[in-house]
Amino acid sequence: VHLLLKKLIDEGKRFDLVVAVGPVLMMKAVAETTKPYKIKTIVSLNPIMIDGTGMCGCCRVEVGGETKFACVDGPEFDAHLVDFNLLMVRNRRFIEEERLALEEYNKVCGCKR
Repeated sequence: VHLLLKKLIDEGKRFDLVVAVGPVLMMKAVAETTKPYKIKTIVSLNPIMIDGTGMCGCCRVEVGGETKFACVDGPEFDAHLVDFNLLMVRNRRFIEEERLALEEYNKVCGCKR
């Protein structure tokens, strides 16, 4: 995605706004691509969200050096202000729980692969 975006920018295509939704690594790459050109870029973050009120803190993200909660302050944020490295670390926090939940779900619903 970011390579095509870079190609279009290099070809002279002008963008007033870029919106990126998807994997964190892709959104980070898009933000890094648009930043030198000062193209406003919005990302829609999807960290783990449990209660939807910000009380649990699972969806905590750093934006512009401030703590934000994606469930109440977002999920859309200025891509150039998001600490994507911290977000990627935090997203890995629940990998084992997600694996166990999927395993249990597959047992209960009888899904076949």
